[in-house]
Amino acid sequence: MRLWEEFDRMVVFDTETTGIDFNRDRIIEIGAVSLENGAEAGGMDLFIRLPEGRRLDPFITDLTGITQERLEAEGVGDEEAARAFTDLLEGAERPLIAAYNAQFDLNFLFYLLRPWGLAEALKKPRFLDALTVYRDRRDYPHKLENAIAAYHLEDRAVNSHRAIDDARAAALLLEAMAEERDDLERYIDLFGSHPKYGVSGRKISSVTYRPQPYDRRRPLYELT
Repeated sequence: MRLWEEFDRMVVFDTETTGIDFNRDRIIEIGAVSLENGAEAGGMDLFIRLPEGRRLDPFITDLTGITQERLEAEGVGDEEAARAFTDLLEGAERPLIAAYNAQFDLNFLFYLLRPWGLAEALKKPRFLDALTVYRDRRDYPHKLENAIAAYHLEDRAVNSHRAIDDARAAALLLEAMAEERDDLERYIDLFGSHPKYGVSGRKISSVTYRPQPYDRRRPLYELT
């Protein structure tokens, strides 16, 4: 994978949240794998407690299997989770952060880090969105489970709606996509946006956003 010519560490992560509103909803699980030269070198998987008096919506429990009781028994505070994530970037000279639908997860990550003065940790890494790459490679639908099936990863990956499982699935997917066509470096800091509704959430200043139509005749990085 040519990415390793440019980066010395890649942190692939995923979040499970109470909803999709970056300002109101919260992360309830964050999982990540840290890779160096393609090999797993570390990681994290933490539940995060909700504030006192806030209850988890039953819909989220049905989707993820995460219960209010488990959050209360095993969850850590926001600061502990935030510092555990930034620790994964420590010592990396050329870090890359990747996720499947990275715009969503990076927005939630920013709001997790900011209250503790840790958002600065996101200034050094570059960003890669596996969903943007997948949209260039395959037709709709574009859920993570569809990508796992398209690359025949069912025996190694699962889209369980649990953060650590989905992070590992995204890492395997990036590896498979690089084996198919090793041009992932062209998607660094390039995110596809909905052609009609635009960008969801807070824009990342270092990222270029381009409308990504469901027409794969030209890859996103060639569109002007």
